[in-house]
Amino acid sequence: MRSVMEQTSGSDEPVLRFLKFRGPQSTGDLARHLAVTGPGVRKLLNNLRDRGLVSYQDEAGAVGRPRRIWRLTEAAQSRFPDMHAALTVEIIQTIRNLFGQAGLDRLIDDRARDTEMRYHAALQAVPDLETRLDRLVALRTKEGYMAEWEPVAPDTYLLVENHCPICAAARNCQGFCRSELDIFRRALGPAATVERTEHLLAGARRCAYLVTARDIDARSS
Repeated sequence: MRSVMEQTSGSDEPVLRFLKFRGPQSTGDLARHLAVTGPGVRKLLNNLRDRGLVSYQDEAGAVGRPRRIWRLTEAAQSRFPDMHAALTVEIIQTIRNLFGQAGLDRLIDDRARDTEMRYHAALQAVPDLETRLDRLVALRTKEGYMAEWEPVAPDTYLLVENHCPICAAARNCQGFCRSELDIFRRALGPAATVERTEHLLAGARRCAYLVTARDIDARSS
């Protein structure tokens, strides 16, 4: 898997970031990822639980003791970028009140054009799809989306965003989400199709996009 993860400080950050990127995990999986002993990871997880940052659920298996599965709480989300959520929502509501939905749509379109121009400048000289995905992931991670991609089949890739720094804005105006899907399609170019397969606003823990390479010559023949 290829990913872009920014380094952060604090002894609890590796656990929180791993749960953010990979979703709910067992105690054993966390211990292996962190390269610590079972008692060590349990002490760390219990500390995070006491602070309200993680919770767990015991899942019964076919044999043996139940597996303890850990996940982030809502309180833990504040440890990740939110791009001043409350202010963003207030601005969106003010624009809608002053200029109506048409004015808000224009703002979204202008933002999309600016983003598309930046992405185009970074990707235009890149011929192959995988390198384009590398660069797109780097751009998105820099913006706070904690992005990564991985191959899932021949000529097929999964582009994942483990965090949404504009989630508050998107919840108040889903035009932001629609514009980002269009931006991805244009950024990766006609040699790829892009479809959203997981959506945070629909209840998923992340947003994910299936990217499939297309044979341009075959389409035009």
